[in-house]
Amino acid sequence: MATTRDVRDEDLLRLDRQVCFSVHAASRAFNGVYREPLKELRLTYPQYLVMLVLWEHDELAVKRLGALLRLDSGTLSPLLKRLEAVGYVERRRSAEDERSVVVRPTEAGRELRAQALEVPRRIAAATGLTLDEFHELRERLDTLTRALDSAGER
Repeated sequence: MATTRDVRDEDLLRLDRQVCFSVHAASRAFNGVYREPLKELRLTYPQYLVMLVLWEHDELAVKRLGALLRLDSGTLSPLLKRLEAVGYVERRRSAEDERSVVVRPTEAGRELRAQALEVPRRIAAATGLTLDEFHELRERLDTLTRALDSAGER
């Protein structure tokens, strides 16, 4: 198996050799494909991610929501304020712990789920991948994320 030691020094810093750039470029391309279907839902991509988690869990502490989405409170709070302003979520203090804020979808936010069901199908079709390839890619990216998280903890 080839290692980075097998690559010439002048090739190590080529943009087309950078996995991080390929992931970045793919992420930007995904955002472009998501833009139109999410506009129909009046959501940005980060707001869509928040709604996905809330549709799955219904009610969560803001801290837990941030952990699941890998977002800090400085990024998450404005997202939640905008979602609250359009009537998709509501925030309140936890009855069990006054220091904690919980968020949940409103009735309008729950109704939005039915409209959002077509989004993943449109995105999957846009990738040109088979369902098996799509799942394999996601699994490989999850493996990569775990490895990078572990490397970052060292």
